[in-house]
Amino acid sequence: MRFIEDIQSVFERDPAARNTFEVITCYAGVQAMLFYRLSHWLWLVKLKWLARFVSTLARWLTGIEIHPAAVIGRRFFIDHGMGVVIGETTEIGDDCTLYHGVTLGGTTWKKGKRHPTLKNNVVIGAGAKILGPITLGNNVRVGSNSVVVKSVDKNQTVIGVPARVLKDKKTQSDHFDSYAVGIDVDDPTVKAINSILSHLHDVDAQLHKVSKELDIKDQVKGSVDDLEIESK
Repeated sequence: MRFIEDIQSVFERDPAARNTFEVITCYAGVQAMLFYRLSHWLWLVKLKWLARFVSTLARWLTGIEIHPAAVIGRRFFIDHGMGVVIGETTEIGDDCTLYHGVTLGGTTWKKGKRHPTLKNNVVIGAGAKILGPITLGNNVRVGSNSVVVKSVDKNQTVIGVPARVLKDKKTQSDHFDSYAVGIDVDDPTVKAINSILSHLHDVDAQLHKVSKELDIKDQVKGSVDDLEIESK
């Protein structure tokens, strides 16, 4: 089931995710995808008003607007989520990630294809705008607050307004980059952000380790107390 894969993808891309119950109840992006999977099915079976109503309800509850006619692949993840807009003729491949404030918008009043197409493993940073019937190839990274109005070849990173290619496709890797920021970008600001992200990941790991040790100590102490009570 695709929604289960959506949940599992969170643990691969967000180190703050602790358990499935928390992800389902506290992650707006996951909740929005649950509504989308339902509304998209309703759209396909021609219950279009009901599909639009479900998507509107999702926008009220999550702050994320996904048109039920949009086509979204497997293991899709919206991190944080507030302000994300995905238009009607958008097509998204597998293993893609969007951050808050991203718009996949159209640039014409005409019906037909007017929204972007994202291939597989695309990461779009916070606040970025992808506009028009353009295509982002496999493994493309879009930096935060960029505005993309032209198609981008696979394995490239783009930043800026309008977006320009930052990293040559020969050196681009296909691993996941938080906020579409690669660790090998030669930019002092990007390096500072990478340092902060790396530190946060280390802190999360240490907190998890300490939490496990405290749980073990509490269990041992409880067992010792029980033995003392029994001996008395």
